[in-house]
Amino acid sequence: MNDAADFFASHGRMTDPGEQTRLFEYLPGDVSALVRIVQGLMIHIFWADQYGVQLTDERRGEVQLRSINRKLERILELDPRPLGEARLPESRLVGNCRDFSVMLTAMLRYQGISARARCGFARYFIPDHYEDHWVVEYWNTGKKRWVLVDAQLDALQRNKLAIQFDPLDVPRDQFIVGGKAWQLCRQGEADPDTFGIFDLKGLWFVRGDFVRDVASLNKLELLPWDSWGIIEAPDEAPSSEDLSFLDGVAELVSSDVPQFSRLRQLYESDDRLRVPGIVHAYTQGGVQDVDLEQV
Repeated sequence: MNDAADFFASHGRMTDPGEQTRLFEYLPGDVSALVRIVQGLMIHIFWADQYGVQLTDERRGEVQLRSINRKLERILELDPRPLGEARLPESRLVGNCRDFSVMLTAMLRYQGISARARCGFARYFIPDHYEDHWVVEYWNTGKKRWVLVDAQLDALQRNKLAIQFDPLDVPRDQFIVGGKAWQLCRQGEADPDTFGIFDLKGLWFVRGDFVRDVASLNKLELLPWDSWGIIEAPDEAPSSEDLSFLDGVAELVSSDVPQFSRLRQLYESDDRLRVPGIVHAYTQGGVQDVDLEQV
């Protein structure tokens, strides 16, 4: 991991706390403690009712906040206490799996720990299904390997889902990164229609998570509905050239990215992968152009 150590130990545009950096000053260095803090700051938009919270449309809009700086601002608006003090469920920032993961990634990077958010699919939400999901991957110096952490799975969710593994060390067969999911589908080892969320599924959906994972590995952790480049290629019949290109990229990102420098070079040199200054956000309200310099 030598070529990736410094890169992932520092902030990118989305994880930089900016004017809110002071809030991270007194956080603990233990990963498990940081996960508990994240869980005390945020509530998942699809799990809110399980905590007795009925969200208004205004509160639901908090999932549109992309940067940690903006998220921390909103967290303080809801409850001005230090981050280490858990909020009541109704006073937590509304987010999704991406937001839990990016918040933990930001906290780890602040402490100089190499960490990155990974976009892919979890097998522990619905039986025989690969659910659209994000987790954190950090370099564990003691174990000398990249470790997957699901910062969203608190005690309530672990109980509801009957989780049998440690969320602080998610098995690689329980969370499938985007590139590996692409390989499984392309090689006929898994049905693309078992990958997705709600009624959104198929190889086109896998492609989106795959490319968002590539962007996240280049420190641009975008929202699950942000779109650009090859994500927006025709769903029905991507060109053979694009399919071959994605197959090659998948070889680089189907696990813990041992050849990171090759991935960086490919990302920086190809517009099909590289995130432009403006991306398209596909929401229920329609498609919006989002200037990433303004988030």
